[in-house]
Amino acid sequence: MQDDINACLETLKRGGIILYPTDTVWGLGCDATNADAVDALFALKNRPNTKAMICLVSDFKMLNQYVEEVPEVAYDILKYANKPTTIVYEKPIRIAENLVGEDDTLGIRVPKNEFCSKLIRKFKKPIVSTSANFAGDPTPRNFKSIKPAIKEKVDYVVKKDYTKPKVAPSSVIKIGLSGTVEILRK
Repeated sequence: MQDDINACLETLKRGGIILYPTDTVWGLGCDATNADAVDALFALKNRPNTKAMICLVSDFKMLNQYVEEVPEVAYDILKYANKPTTIVYEKPIRIAENLVGEDDTLGIRVPKNEFCSKLIRKFKKPIVSTSANFAGDPTPRNFKSIKPAIKEKVDYVVKKDYTKPKVAPSSVIKIGLSGTVEILRK
């Protein structure tokens, strides 16, 4: 695992794109604070830059560094969630502007798997996480179902799957600063 983490760190630091196993599905990632890397990821996916991507943070402390104000209800939702949960927050800060939605929101998840947690802690910044497919294609459920063209276009491919066998996209919940909660994807 350490070799993959080190190679990912080198790639992320130089603005590259990684193909890596997240706590949900195989993802494409880059430095969430690097606008050029985010642009390159949108281009690789053939995805309009108006369609949101999420990012991963290591813990609540890092979450607080990249969101102006985290509503209290978010901590409860994350603490008691029984599956990976992405929360869409208002007013993200210190993030590449092209990653932030037109409505000044950003989806952020705290992954609970060892590989992502270690990678993000060592990188010390959020990492973009978007499914490893071209825009409009189905989300690949495992490494074998990722199109070869995706694998060829990234700067580093993690060598091993560090996830549990059963994976699916995360739940997505939008929380307003007023405390309103809206389920976007179960």
